[in-house]
Amino acid sequence: MKEITFYLDFVSPYAWLAFERLPQALEGLSYHLRYRPVLLGALLKQHTNPGPAGIAPKRAWTYRHVSWLGHSLGVGLDMPARHPFPPLPLLRLALECSGDGFVNRFVAGTILRHVWQGGADALDPARLDALRAALADQLRQDEDAPERAKRLLRENTEAAAAGGVFGVPAFEVEGRLFWGLDSLPMLRACLDGDAWFDQHWERAASVPQGLGG
Repeated sequence: MKEITFYLDFVSPYAWLAFERLPQALEGLSYHLRYRPVLLGALLKQHTNPGPAGIAPKRAWTYRHVSWLGHSLGVGLDMPARHPFPPLPLLRLALECSGDGFVNRFVAGTILRHVWQGGADALDPARLDALRAALADQLRQDEDAPERAKRLLRENTEAAAAGGVFGVPAFEVEGRLFWGLDSLPMLRACLDGDAWFDQHWERAASVPQGLGG
């Protein structure tokens, strides 16, 4: 059984779509999936990437695109009242449910639905209180949990960056990284043992740089 690490930030609509589509995309395969929250903004900053929200026309396109994808895939997706928003409260809440930096599917799904269904403000205080209540059975009760959550988020994000993760959703399998919702068929092929990966994975990424510098 192969292990998949799913890197996600709740601010990403593509992470929500991938979360919903992943079981269907990998149906019939044997795998173990772990969800690892990371701070997308820090990953983008490392690569001086403004992200879709930092380029006005791309921001408009992204919101249209993800809304269309939600419709066409049959995955409910409502843009929250404000986006982008600072995701730290949600990431830290998720990791208050963790002792090792990983969260289970219930925690990840509960927070993603909080953001991407209903069209409300993801950081509305009353809604955050309700979200914490919904996760009450998952939350670690020791007094160190909030500080540990902050540490785990830093460690998760640093480890993701060191491993080559540059955006979310990203999936890691045996050292290979797959990025984005549209990588799910490729991820499945890899798990299926497609010979392409042994023959072409490294070669495809080894094309010489053609720009001067």
